[in-house]
Amino acid sequence: MKLANLLKIALKALNNNKLRCFLTMLGIIIGVASVITMLAIGQGSKNSIKAQISEMGSNMIMIHPGNMQRGGVRQSADDMQTLEVTDYEALQRLPGIAAISPSVNSGGQFVNGNNNYPSTIYGITPDYLDIRKLKVKSGSMFTEHDIKSAAKVCILGKTVVDNLFPNGEDPIGRVVRFGKIPMTVVGVLESKGTNSMGQDQDDVVLAPYTTVMKRVLAIDYIQGIFASAVNEEQTEEVIDAVTETLRSQHKLKDDSDNDFEIRSQQELSEMMNSTSDMMTVLLACIAGISLLVGGIGIMNIMYVSVTERTREIGLRMSIGARSIDVLSQFLIEAVIISVTGGIIGIIIGILASWLVNIIANWPIYIQMYSVILSFAVCTVTGVFFGWYPAKKASNLDPIEAIRYE
Repeated sequence: MKLANLLKIALKALNNNKLRCFLTMLGIIIGVASVITMLAIGQGSKNSIKAQISEMGSNMIMIHPGNMQRGGVRQSADDMQTLEVTDYEALQRLPGIAAISPSVNSGGQFVNGNNNYPSTIYGITPDYLDIRKLKVKSGSMFTEHDIKSAAKVCILGKTVVDNLFPNGEDPIGRVVRFGKIPMTVVGVLESKGTNSMGQDQDDVVLAPYTTVMKRVLAIDYIQGIFASAVNEEQTEEVIDAVTETLRSQHKLKDDSDNDFEIRSQQELSEMMNSTSDMMTVLLACIAGISLLVGGIGIMNIMYVSVTERTREIGLRMSIGARSIDVLSQFLIEAVIISVTGGIIGIIIGILASWLVNIIANWPIYIQMYSVILSFAVCTVTGVFFGWYPAKKASNLDPIEAIRYE
């Protein structure tokens, strides 16, 4: 029997049971739509994290004091004093480092007239802007002279500006107080918004590190060092060079642990991507269960169809239909159900992904492979779960089938 005739017979049989056919498709539709939506959300989140990390500086290296114990008790990071300005100066000479800045910080209240706002002041050098991908929107960056003289100058983030100057005044040249210390505003940073961890990147105040060390914290050590490699490929080499230099600076023995910790944005990126991938796979597996349920539904309905049409099968075989024709007929019905359900599921999945983006404002990214994979799975599901009932129908004895009640 020709394929066209088998297709017509299959479509006619499905048309005679529209509601049952639709309910059978429903499992496939929900499964495919869920898989596409979940993968779109997972990949969108992954891309968003990558973009946020890239904005923070993809080749950034962070050095902090660490692994320092006193009396068998590990000290808090704030109490550790293993990094000094001389360490920063030694690292400046390393090849492969594009920019480097010491870092000290302190939280407190900023005051401008009747307005006040709690924020954090970071003591850094101008290189910090390049490392963290920050830009001065208005005014200017403080100078090396300001660093040497521990000048009382600062640069404000947009959030701080909005709270200290709510009426839209120009903060450049104005004096704000941090605790009891008056500081002249010399610049305002461009807004960066929140990062992937929900942290407000505009809630920041920058000042010369010497100013924060001497006038705010009254310390002679630094709390951390930020650096960036010339490119991402050299990050690991730079980390090794930094480790070797700091161990030499701190006169550590070969069997001694480092009294500092080094982290890179690559590590953070890999960790976030690993977590995101795991969640995406988990969501896809949960959604894939619907496809399995849909496939079982197809098998169940095809069994029912074979039972209902036993006499029809017997009549067809008695007038010359071959077993392969009967097998093909029922297999085509199963594939039509699964493929049609898959197409509808793909459309609904794409629409659902867009709705999630519009309503929940979640980042999405629909990959073509997820659509192709879903469609392929639908076809395979139809063949796999439709094969056994179709095979059973093709193996019926024509005489017994005609006599079936």
